[in-house]
Amino acid sequence: MRRASFGPARTALVAAVMALTALLGAPSAAGAFPAYDSGYHSYAEMKREIKAIAAAHPGIVRLFSIGRSYQGRTLWAAKVSDHVDRDQDEPELLFDGGHHAREHISVEMTLRILRWLANGYGHDPAVTRRVNQTETWIVFNLNPDGSQYDHRSGTYRNWRKNRQPTPGSSRIGTDLNRNYGYLWGCCGGSSGDPASETYRGPRKWSAPETRAMRDFVNGRVIDGEQQIVAHVTFHSFGRLVLWPWAHKRAGVANDADRAVFSKLGHAMANRADYRAMQSYELYVTDGDEIDWMYRRHRILSFTIELADRRYPPDELIGRETKRGLLAVRYLMHHAPCPYEVIGRSSLC
Repeated sequence: MRRASFGPARTALVAAVMALTALLGAPSAAGAFPAYDSGYHSYAEMKREIKAIAAAHPGIVRLFSIGRSYQGRTLWAAKVSDHVDRDQDEPELLFDGGHHAREHISVEMTLRILRWLANGYGHDPAVTRRVNQTETWIVFNLNPDGSQYDHRSGTYRNWRKNRQPTPGSSRIGTDLNRNYGYLWGCCGGSSGDPASETYRGPRKWSAPETRAMRDFVNGRVIDGEQQIVAHVTFHSFGRLVLWPWAHKRAGVANDADRAVFSKLGHAMANRADYRAMQSYELYVTDGDEIDWMYRRHRILSFTIELADRRYPPDELIGRETKRGLLAVRYLMHHAPCPYEVIGRSSLC
């Protein structure tokens, strides 16, 4: 077939359309972020990076999957430890990102933690000590289907939920952070409307992503004892450190735990120049992760809300994750005995 030949006017028009498309945020490659935010990691880019880090540091980093998303994507996780292939009797920490699709900075935070631990080991004494004395788990993106959907068209869709169809409805998606099993749908902190951004799903644990997290955490109970001491789930935005309860105004009943939550939370917030509060003070939430983590396993579980806007430009990734890392460093320092911050080391 003969190729059409374009005159100067048509050539100029095509060039103008291409320039406008780039300006409006066309992805630089299929599935990538808009060109103006290319510093963020798509699912494929995230996978390449974590595999490269694991390959470069096989002695301390092991990649694995905790399950699959509704659309079949691997839910990637990493273990970081000095004896990474052994289950040692050491305090464990868990970090996760990506519950909400549009909160892409939360995934960047998990990647930053992995880089910090892997690259600092053997060079930074504090990092080396933490890797030698604790076991760290990182779940990088719990909602890869939603994340990809939010950015893959070249402009953000402001999408929050996963991509799971709702039975009996044409609506798509469950808010993963309203789908956990403890007091699911109890207290006005989620919605039963499939059209809502905070739709809790048709039943607790209805999302494969939350079930995968549940099963992984339950699997860290060894000889009747939960090995994970502390946990942080990263969200955006607000520059906040939050802790249970999220579903009611009263704090947790255990006096020591309530004091530790407050002490650790405020100290982490001070280091990052954030604000700290019990989660309920921000707004009521039910069926969320941190309440389940604490109630089911007595894990000291925190939410860190990163950044000061929903979609921080990629130029701010370094600055915002650096602030988050200051909080993480403090928590990891005290992970071997969190109760020492309230002068109760005997409880460890």
